[in-house]
Amino acid sequence: MRKWNEKVIVIMGASSGIGEATAKLLAAKGAKLVIAARRKERIEALAKSLGDNVYSCQADVRKREQVRNVIRFAIEKFGRVDVLFNNAGIMPQGNLSQLEFDKWYEMLDINIMGVLNGIGAVLPLMQKQKSGLIITTDSVAGHVVYPGSAVYNGTKYAVRAIMEGLRQEERDNGIRSTIVSPGMVSTELFHTVGDPAIETSLRTISEKPGNSLSPEDVARAVLYAIEQPDSVTISEILLRPSKQVI
Repeated sequence: MRKWNEKVIVIMGASSGIGEATAKLLAAKGAKLVIAARRKERIEALAKSLGDNVYSCQADVRKREQVRNVIRFAIEKFGRVDVLFNNAGIMPQGNLSQLEFDKWYEMLDINIMGVLNGIGAVLPLMQKQKSGLIITTDSVAGHVVYPGSAVYNGTKYAVRAIMEGLRQEERDNGIRSTIVSPGMVSTELFHTVGDPAIETSLRTISEKPGNSLSPEDVARAVLYAIEQPDSVTISEILLRPSKQVI
């Protein structure tokens, strides 16, 4: 098992929220990081604030070649990738009867294909290494279906299936998979809801004590998965705010 200062970790969707909190926590542990996001200035500023062993890349998870370039950059800098954390995602809400096809396509592209682009970019390397951990942010919404969220639920259920398939297919190659499924988290994800009334309602609910997790709460769950020895796979971490109903 590698020491923290020997671990090379790539985080996609790292410019805010869970990704940013995880980057800060892992950097404090001494890990070598490559952090990526669409917002160039923001991701560069975060990397600069975290020290000499943290590098940034601008990348959109929908763009396969951009994701590949992040992994190539990590190899150039550090020679290997021990952990990939697929964290980018969006959460548009609304009933199916609203027929918001553009939002549906965007969710499918980011929440599902973004994960597959990450897996596809790093898997050949991890197969050669005969080791590696791939973590993906899922959601309680990938375990429980509720009105107004059918497509989002569908993308998160798909992530569960993909990550379990990855575990089964690659277990003999030393590659492990983990999903982290948080309930409500107070992050910029609220901006992606796409309905002002629903966004306001979610924000109001999240402000009440016990109704929402912090990004740091989820980052500690990611840390727990990474801390395990190579002989242990944490397939899933499901965490909720203490007062969440679903």
